[in-house]
Amino acid sequence: MTTPIGPVDATKVPRYGGPATFARLPRLDEVSRADVAVVGIPFDSGVSYRPGARFGPGHVRAGSKLLRPYNPALDAMPFGTQQVADAGDLGVNPFDIEEAIQTIDDGISALRADGAQVLTLGGDHTVALPILRSVARDHGPVAVLHFDAHLDTWDTYFGAPYTHGTPFRRASEEGLVDLERSMHIGIRGPLYSKQDLEDDAVLGFQVVRSDDYEVDGVASVVERMRRRLGDGPVYVSVDIDVLDPAHAPGTGTPEAGGLTSRELLHTLRGLVGLDVVGADVVEVSPAYDHAELTAVAASHTAYELLSVLALNRA
Repeated sequence: MTTPIGPVDATKVPRYGGPATFARLPRLDEVSRADVAVVGIPFDSGVSYRPGARFGPGHVRAGSKLLRPYNPALDAMPFGTQQVADAGDLGVNPFDIEEAIQTIDDGISALRADGAQVLTLGGDHTVALPILRSVARDHGPVAVLHFDAHLDTWDTYFGAPYTHGTPFRRASEEGLVDLERSMHIGIRGPLYSKQDLEDDAVLGFQVVRSDDYEVDGVASVVERMRRRLGDGPVYVSVDIDVLDPAHAPGTGTPEAGGLTSRELLHTLRGLVGLDVVGADVVEVSPAYDHAELTAVAASHTAYELLSVLALNRA
């Protein structure tokens, strides 16, 4: 295998300099091919509360400058054993959601055409639907592992079927989701009614509440997660609002009582050995961030996912 081109050497170029790519990695056009393409989708036309996630990809990239080549928690070299490259941002229509969804599907499919896996930086959670359409064309229905404060399986907002609160209902209705292996982690906060949970179960999801981390502990959550996901392809979708606002204030729909960043990162490490076929980190809204707290948390979340992909490739 050709030796991967990694990040800019921090002993030669200060971390506050160098390319504005994720983790200061090479651009996609600077490598012959990528095992993993990191792509931004600056889109937030599907939000229902605070906007700004269209600026999320750049903010996460800015917060990734301190990432280093070796992950001691997993004994992994995410940039040394696979070629990771930054594919830039997809240009999507901010005024026509259905056109944007098709553009995202086309763009993700093009990146995946030569076998590359894609790690997406959002953008609001609407982007998960077209990504799942692309992934499911190759893998069939996939287990969706969804980290979020919210279910995102509502039907419509103001009659609109495509929003950041509806992607996993649409995905389940379209047959993209494995109904026996999918789950939400981190759910908390008020709902519209008990019917929300009943509908969600029919759509194929089990729920791990944020409170379960406090009552049962991280190890128990990881065990439940691995048992539910089992064998077969897994798509991981991380809404950064799964974290408590103390850890990720820069997001559009914050909810009290969330995970710590440590709990999220530890849980993601439990994916080693599973068939992860793609992932996203979404809903970073930099206008509400403080001292890059959310950007750092999101970039480390992406780093753990890349580490899992590297180990699973080995």
